[in-house]
This record gives sequence, C-alpha cells and structure tokens, in this order.
Amino acid sequence: MSTLTIVLSVIAILIVGVLVVAATRPDAFSTQRSTSMRAPAERIFPLINDLRAHESWSPFDKPDPATTKVHSGAAQGEGALYEWDGKGQAGSGRIAITKSHPFSQIVMQLDMLKPIRASNTVVFSLEPRPDATLVTWAMHGNTPYLAKILHLFFNMDRMVGKQFETGLDNLKAIVER
Repeated sequence: MSTLTIVLSVIAILIVGVLVVAATRPDAFSTQRSTSMRAPAERIFPLINDLRAHESWSPFDKPDPATTKVHSGAAQGEGALYEWDGKGQAGSGRIAITKSHPFSQIVMQLDMLKPIRASNTVVFSLEPRPDATLVTWAMHGNTPYLAKILHLFFNMDRMVGKQFETGLDNLKAIVER
C-alpha cells in the first residue's frame, strides 16, 4: 500500500466521521442572552420596537457601513420591515416584526440570504424587576444538515451570543444615561 493510498484513506475516514457525527446533532438551535437594565420597560421597548432605532445599539448594523438599508411597512411594531444588502460580514437579509406586545415582548422573523441562507425567530422579552428591567434577546430556528457540519467547527452560541451581549450592553448604556 502506497503512502498516497494511506493518506487518502485516512482523509476519507475523517470526512465520513465528520458527516456521521454531524448527523447526530440536534435539528434545532437556541441562543439567548439576558441583562438587567436600570430603566423601566417603557424606556427600553421603543428602541427595540422601532427597527430604525436598532442602528444606535445593534452590533449587526456596525460591520459594513456601505450596506444598503431599506425600511418599509409600519414605522414600528407589527409590520415593520428592514432589509439590507452588504458585501462584507453583514451579508443580506430581512427582519420583520411579527408580534409586538407593548413593554413586554417583541417577536421578529429573521431571514438571512447571504452569506448563508437561514430563517430564524428572534424574541426580545422585557421583564420588570424592582428598580430594573430584565431584557432577554433570544433566537431559535432549525438546523439544516450543512449548518450541523458548520456547528462542529464553530461554536455558534458563543459567536452569536457575544454579539447579543454587545447589543444588550449598548442598549443598556443608552437607556441608563
């Protein structure tokens, strides 16, 4: 047996191993982060419920300032729509507010087109606490097979979670001013 045959056999076994392990991964994912903000929900809610206001705190609006952005539909709340198309890290996609419960919860549908197609649900929950509001930013969706393979090499909860943490910290700085 030649060295090339051995190397190719090992590579083939590794590839098959990755594919088998990926097949055992969950069919859905969920990521969430929370932080307490010393502000009433009435002050926080409008900054989430208005997609235009996201530019002041969301880390997803920062990576590519040349991104084309279009707002349509309602000015805020249910029916508000934000579409973007960027060449870099921002990719392209759309997010729409599908439910808006004043001062407690906002549900959004996120559809990514580039760099990888994905359709996920985003939920912001605001829970009053004494002298503060607990704000939770969550996202969940299906995990197709290709994403299961990627998740073996990239910790998506850590990557997306860090962005959620940054966004919540930015939002907190604004509402606690």
